[in-house]
Parts: sequence; C-alpha cells; structure tokens
Amino acid sequence: MLTTTQSYIDMEDEYGAKNYKPLDVVLCRGQGVWVWDVEGNKYMDCLSSYSAVNQGHCHPRIQQALVEQAGKLTLVSRAFRNDQLGPFYKELCELTHSHTVLPMNSGAEAVETAIKAVRKWGYKIKKVPEGQAEIVVCANNFHGRTLTIVGFSSEPQYRDGYAPFTPGFKIVPYGDAAALRQAVTPNTVGFLVEPIQGEGGVIIPPKGYLKTAREICSQNNVMLVLDEIQTGLGRTGKLLAEEHEGIQSDLTVIGKALSGGFYPVSAVLSNKEVLGVFKPGDHGSTFGGNPLACAVARMALKVLMEENMIENAATMGGYFLGRLREIPSPRVKEVRGRGLMIGVELLPQAGGARRFCEALLKKGLLCKETHENVIRLAPPLIVKKEEIDWALEQIRAVFTAS
Repeated sequence: MLTTTQSYIDMEDEYGAKNYKPLDVVLCRGQGVWVWDVEGNKYMDCLSSYSAVNQGHCHPRIQQALVEQAGKLTLVSRAFRNDQLGPFYKELCELTHSHTVLPMNSGAEAVETAIKAVRKWGYKIKKVPEGQAEIVVCANNFHGRTLTIVGFSSEPQYRDGYAPFTPGFKIVPYGDAAALRQAVTPNTVGFLVEPIQGEGGVIIPPKGYLKTAREICSQNNVMLVLDEIQTGLGRTGKLLAEEHEGIQSDLTVIGKALSGGFYPVSAVLSNKEVLGVFKPGDHGSTFGGNPLACAVARMALKVLMEENMIENAATMGGYFLGRLREIPSPRVKEVRGRGLMIGVELLPQAGGARRFCEALLKKGLLCKETHENVIRLAPPLIVKKEEIDWALEQIRAVFTAS
C-alpha cells in the first residue's frame, strides 16, 4: 500500500512518461484555496491549475451539479440533442455578449476549432485564394500542444522533433502593433493573440495594444481571435480580459475555469458570420457539448457571477500586487500582473525561479516557475485578504533569505 510521498513519486517515475517535471508534492484533497498531500500537510494553492480552478477546489455547488447530472445522463454524442446544451448556449452567450457558441473539451481543441473556423471563413466569405490563408500569431505565444499549434510557437523546445509543421502562420513580436499592421496582407484571415501571455511569463502588452489590434483587424477584414483560456472568466478582474481595453473580439476561446476544475470544457465564442461557415459534418467532437459538461459549466458560470468572484479578483489582485512590490529583495527584477494573474520576474543571478518555488513549497505555498526566471502567482478567485497576508509572509521570508 502506498503511504509516503516518495512511494507515489516512485510509481509515477516507473510507469509514467517523463513529459512533466512537477514539484515533489503528492496532493490528495482540496477545498477552496487549500490542498492537502498524502502525508496530511496543508498548502495554499497559488497556481489554481493554471486558472482552471478559479472558483476554488471542489466548489460545493459545482460538485452538486456534477453529481446530479451524472446520475441522469452523461453522454449521448452530438448525434442526438440533450436538455443541457441549449441552456448552456443561451446563458454563455448572454453573459459574454456572443452570438454563437461551439463547445469542445480542451483548450487546445478550442484553439484548433478557431483556426479552422477563420480559415474556412477566409475561403468562403473573404474569398482568399484556396490554400493561401494566413494567420498572424505572436512570439512567445502559448496556445496548446497540438502539432499545428506547436508549429507556430517560437519556443524551440515545443517544436523540437515534431516537424514538418502546418504552414500558413506568421509570427510577429507581442505588443508591437506596427509589426502586426505590416504583417497583414490581403490573404490574412485572422490574428490570434493572448490578452496577457501567461505561459510566456505573465507578459502584459502596452496599454492600447489590443484596441489598436482591433482597429487593424477591422480595417483589413481580419478576424481578431483572443485566447482567453487563462485570462478569461474573472482571472484578471474582468469577466474577459478584453474588457480592460473596451474591445470585443470576433472569436474568443475559453476553457479551464469554464468547468471550475471538475471536467474538461472549452468553447469558441463568435459571431454568426464566422461559426456560420461550419455545416453538419465539417467539424465536431464526441464529448463536446455533452450534458455532463454543460451542466457543470452552467453552474461554474453561475457561481462565478453570483458569488462576486470577479470583483474579488480585482480587489484582492490589486492588494496582492501592491504588497508584493513592497517586499525588498535584490533578487526581484519586476512584479507585474492584472487581477489575480501575477508574475514575479527574478534577476538572472537569482539562480532561477524553480528553487524559490521549492522553498515556498516547504513553507506550505504552491506556485510554479515559467520561462526559468518567472514565478506565477494565481490563487483561486475566492481568496481572502487574510489568506493573501499569510502567503505574503511566506514569500517575504523566501525572497529576503540570505
């Protein structure tokens, strides 16, 4: 019988592929912002499964919706209709001011769906010559792990060993509106961009960048596609991060927190013109839009709004960010963020972010490094001031240790 952390780690190492390098903590229970390991130790979760558990671990109302629906009907495929899909569409459209929804499962599937949609729109509606459609993306992007998506990544590791890649993508610097304008041609059908680059190190573009990108896309009949899988559903203190600049995309990709961490649910939100290019048989998913997923997502959205989690993210995020910036540490280059999506960038001579994450683990705080020198801090949106104060004590101790 497995009883120790190391026994679980040994089993993973023996039987599992080595495509992840997690921190050596084996979790078995979660509630709210807290999780416990197999040896009974308690930790504050400051990663939220990369924003998948915005509503907190094991939210009771979402759990109840999952259990109730699981006892009724879980899957019929899209060969038949189900009584949860229509209400899910309606509630999601009304909440996000969208016209049409296409449900999928993972975030990467939703990104692939958006790529297919804008390409087909380009050929059928914009009349781009067949095979010539171009999509502009940004350097330092992260949109998922499929072969097409890693093909337009600028991260060498994500591409290594997987060629040949899908053509039709142009990479421009993130936050550079002039570069975007220059990259657009008559064959450009879409601009795919993250409002904040999460995996890239919590990189926030210059103020006005998204608004200018919206103008460039509108002027050139190009679809603006926002990947809000991490930034959406309250993480930045707004329902969608696009609201910070008062714009609306043509397609928005959401996932992660759409289920509150209970089930893989993602979706493409769009106007009818773009998603209207899909006809029966053009695209689909056996599990996409299944009744269990829809019931869970409906409740995940409901608690997000009814329990004022988005407002809390804005308030607590501002407080967390401000207090982090007050910590005197010669190792910190910059603290940046929006809402409860925060990155602490360390100076190169600090020795990398991993060792700080490991030190914080020993103090009962879970976070994760990205791009070697950045620590991501993103607790569930239900976090309270006293919990942030506790986290700050642990961070201060680690950052100021000799």
